[in-house]
Amino acid sequence: MFGLQRKGRMALAAVALTVGVTLVATGCAGGNGGDGGDGGDGGDAELSITMLPKNLGNPYFDTSTSGAQEAADEFGGSLEEVGPTEASPTSQVSYIQTAAQQGVGALVVSANDPEAICDALDEASSAGVKIVTFDSDTNPDCRDLFINQATAEGIAKVQVDLIAEQIGDAGQIAILSASANATNQNAWIETMKELLAADHPDIELVEVVYGDDDDQTSFDKTAALLQTYPELKGIISPTTVGIAAAARYLSTSEYKGKVALTGLGTPNQMREYVEDGTVTAFALWNPADLGYLAAFAAQALITGEITGEEGDSFEAGKLGDYEVGPDGVVLLGDPFVFDAENIGDFDF
Repeated sequence: MFGLQRKGRMALAAVALTVGVTLVATGCAGGNGGDGGDGGDGGDAELSITMLPKNLGNPYFDTSTSGAQEAADEFGGSLEEVGPTEASPTSQVSYIQTAAQQGVGALVVSANDPEAICDALDEASSAGVKIVTFDSDTNPDCRDLFINQATAEGIAKVQVDLIAEQIGDAGQIAILSASANATNQNAWIETMKELLAADHPDIELVEVVYGDDDDQTSFDKTAALLQTYPELKGIISPTTVGIAAAARYLSTSEYKGKVALTGLGTPNQMREYVEDGTVTAFALWNPADLGYLAAFAAQALITGEITGEEGDSFEAGKLGDYEVGPDGVVLLGDPFVFDAENIGDFDF
């Protein structure tokens, strides 16, 4: 892993950028991107940021974008959200190419695949665009910084601890994930498997299924799991779309109160299911803070305050000071557990 290092692709990138790219119709018109990227003194004209989540219409990413917009307003930048409606491996490529042509100051991307968008990101980087990933990383040599919501071990551990507590540390469980190619999901799941094997020998992980961050698909996968495994005691869903869909299914089924559900969700999505007893507790970081931090990191790169090297530090508004760690990673913090006692205190 190499933080700012670009390997192998850069020589061809400038040539590739000369090829015309048809503007994507859904939300890619660039209001002010053409003013930036001139390598000047970091003035306001350069502080244009394109936010590219895995997919649009996802409440989690709606919240992270709202945080990024708050940050951009604070430091005097502009922010535009673009993206596909479905989270497929290559669906983000055309949006990256368009942003590069528009000359935005930075791209802030949650990657659907660690490798599939790397060539497009390298082309954008060759055009002077700073690359910040958040939530789900690319290969490290494809970006300048990764804004990590928490460590993979920390995210995995809180979910394993919650399901173990809720099922009495014994029985069959399943995992309802997002897409099979999501780097963050896969890292968490691998760590969960290790933690289960080492610390919870009486819990059996029977299957990992994928809802592709689609509500109906996740709902149907939940139903199929319960039909396939009649002894199932719990489900972990490390995706906000998946946990809400699974909770919706459980809340009106015979399994309510019998099959535990935990994972990663937002309070607004999960409040009714906590209040009606479908879900006891779940975890997440604040995605608004994640987007806010990512935008400030992009601003620091654009202005030259940091380069992305280990040890660089920058100020992120209300969140305070942050330092770049190994491999160009900036860590937001530890996951937070939401339950009936505190969920009313949050609104996102």
